[in-house]
Amino acid sequence: MSESSTPIRRAFEAEGSFERIDGSTWNYTTTAFDGRVTVDRSVDGGAGTDGVDAETDAGTAADVADAETETTVAETDPTTFEVVVTVPTLSAVTDEHVADVVEDGWFETFELRVADVSGVTKRSREFDPSVRRAGSEIVVTATITDVNARRGVADAAAFIDFVEGTYVQGIIPGYDYTEPVTEILSKARQQGNAGGF
Repeated sequence: MSESSTPIRRAFEAEGSFERIDGSTWNYTTTAFDGRVTVDRSVDGGAGTDGVDAETDAGTAADVADAETETTVAETDPTTFEVVVTVPTLSAVTDEHVADVVEDGWFETFELRVADVSGVTKRSREFDPSVRRAGSEIVVTATITDVNARRGVADAAAFIDFVEGTYVQGIIPGYDYTEPVTEILSKARQQGNAGGF
């Protein structure tokens, strides 16, 4: 089944924080970092599911059939969401030089905290996130599989939020930071003054 199928599209639109980049990848717009979700829907290709691959204006009968198929497919066929969050290394967002020992220690702590993800999703899941350095960036990836498209999308969003929150918790005081960290800290202070924290 195409990832552009109606159940998947509606799940992302209902969540409200995603914009489609292409047919299979969606960008999470509420993070200061780069958070993307790519969809892989694997079904047997039977006649009962092909009808939701493309949207059509064929009329009321087609709309009813599409809605019926959506309910069935959305709750029975597993959808895999590959979540990729890209964040900057510590030295990439500071004006000062960061010693290698500090950079390495900071990365290791961030990696451990990300691996400790639990309790942030609607459904209890066994996450096994990958955290790797790629030059001045850190790439965090995780895979979520669910028969319920909306729950899968919501949990993908929750994971991206978790990674951002984990990054913010690891910000070391005493450095002069650049964007996007300065923006994040400014928003945190504003929310704190407004009683958000």
